[in-house]
Amino acid sequence: MAMQSRMVALLAIALAIGVVGCSKQHESAGDALELPLANLSKPPGKNGMAAMLAYEHTVEILLAEDKIAARTAEVQQACNGGKFGACVVLGVETQGGEFPSAELKLRAVPAAIEPLIKAAGTEGEVGSRRTTAEDLAVVVADNNMLQQRLRKEHERLSEFQQRRDLRVADMISLSKQLAETEATLEVAEREAAQHRRRIDTQLLTIRLHPPGGQTGRSEIGQAFRDFGGIFTSAIAWMIRAAAVLLPLAMVLLAAVLVIRRVRRSRKES
Repeated sequence: MAMQSRMVALLAIALAIGVVGCSKQHESAGDALELPLANLSKPPGKNGMAAMLAYEHTVEILLAEDKIAARTAEVQQACNGGKFGACVVLGVETQGGEFPSAELKLRAVPAAIEPLIKAAGTEGEVGSRRTTAEDLAVVVADNNMLQQRLRKEHERLSEFQQRRDLRVADMISLSKQLAETEATLEVAEREAAQHRRRIDTQLLTIRLHPPGGQTGRSEIGQAFRDFGGIFTSAIAWMIRAAAVLLPLAMVLLAAVLVIRRVRRSRKES
């Protein structure tokens, strides 16, 4: 009986230990399940999705014809001088004459975008504005993984290259693989720098042109000014056409007269 009592006691202790262990496992599993949910509720940090957007802005400014050139120069100078923050002029295209217009392509920090648009619209008005954003999160993540893989591969190849028991052929092969890895890594690093540049700065395209009324009046005036040239060109074209068609008409007329004479002669005979 004593032996049986001891066995029952041991079984009871084992069951108690098992229950306690199971409860601890459930608690740890519950903590593990709650942790990702808590992380999901946190706002994205500096490396989150919000920091991986590349913004592009396109703005049309309606401005008087005689002020387009001066305003273009002022915006370009403000960008080059960093008046509103870091800025780079990527391109400037101007058109003079009867239909003046201008287009500037700028890349600037986010804080400089609105001041640049305001400076371009001085004494004018914003005709239209469009803003787009490209999500580079996946591209950046892929590039980071590629760089990590290439760096590990470069480190491993460098360790192999330090071995003294390598043959000449193996050394040549390792050197070639190292060079290829370094070249690929440089390309990936340049792409990463370009991605970071697109994320940290924004592309701004400003188009300046006169309002529709001024453009319409300019077109009417230009049409009147072109009237004389168009008229003389049309007369010249008609003269050239007559010079080409007149010999053909004379040949056709002569052929018709010959055919009629032949028919008359046949009828008389």
